[in-house]
Amino acid sequence: MVERSSAKQIEVWSGEPMMYVLALATDYDETLAEHGLVSDATFKALEDFKKTGRKLVLVTGRELPDLARVFPGHDIFDKIVAENGGLLYTPGTKVKRLLAPAPPQEFVDRLKSRGVAPLYVGDSIVATLVPNETIVLDEIRRLGLELEIIFNKGAVMVLPSGVNKATGLAAALEELDLSPHNVVAIGDAENDDAFLRAAGYGVAVANALPSLKETADRVTSGQRGEGVAELVGQITANDADLTQSRRQ
Repeated sequence: MVERSSAKQIEVWSGEPMMYVLALATDYDETLAEHGLVSDATFKALEDFKKTGRKLVLVTGRELPDLARVFPGHDIFDKIVAENGGLLYTPGTKVKRLLAPAPPQEFVDRLKSRGVAPLYVGDSIVATLVPNETIVLDEIRRLGLELEIIFNKGAVMVLPSGVNKATGLAAALEELDLSPHNVVAIGDAENDDAFLRAAGYGVAVANALPSLKETADRVTSGQRGEGVAELVGQITANDADLTQSRRQ
C-alpha cells in the first residue's frame, strides 16, 4: 500500500502535475557513476535521499560481483536490479532472486568457439561488445533460441525475450510494495528507455544519448553523478519548502 500522508512524499514539479515521489531508480554506469566509480558528492546525495524515508533502487546491466567490486557502497540501495533485469538482489538480506533462466550452455559454447571476446556470462545474461552482435544474432537464429539482443552504447547484452530493466524494476517495486507511478527513474543509454518509460517520471542525465533525452520527461543540467545529485536536490528541496509552508 502506498502511503501518501507525509509532506515529504509530495513533490511539485514546476509547471507539471503533482506526483508523490517515494523512490528513485537509477542506472549505474555513466549515470550514477563516471568511469565505473561513484564520487563522494554523488554518494552523499544518495544518503540525503535515504534520510527522507524514501527507497533507492539501482538498475544496472552489470553482474553483482562486478558491481560489488567497483561500488563497495552498493548496500545503500534497498533493491538492486542487476544483469539488465535478469537478477534481483536485496542488500539488506543478501538474498538473490533470479528473474530469468540461465543462458543455454550450448549457446555460450558456440560463442566461445567462434572467438567472441570479451564474453561475460552471468546468472541470466550473456554480454559482449560491438561488433560481435552479428555472430550473437547468427547463433541465436541457428539454435532457434528465444533470446534478444539489448544494446547499451558499445555493449551487447543477451537475455530471454521480454526481460529488461523495466521488468526488473517492476519486480523490485513489487517487493517494496510501491507503485511505479511514485518512482522517478534516471538513466543515460538506450537500455534505460524501458525503465524510464515504466516509471512515473523519467529523467535523462545531460550526457545521455539524444534518443533518451527525447523520450525523457526531463533532462538534468549536470552530467552523470552531478545530474543525479541535482535531481535528488530538487526532490529534497521540495520537502523543505513544504515543511516550511506547514510551519507557517
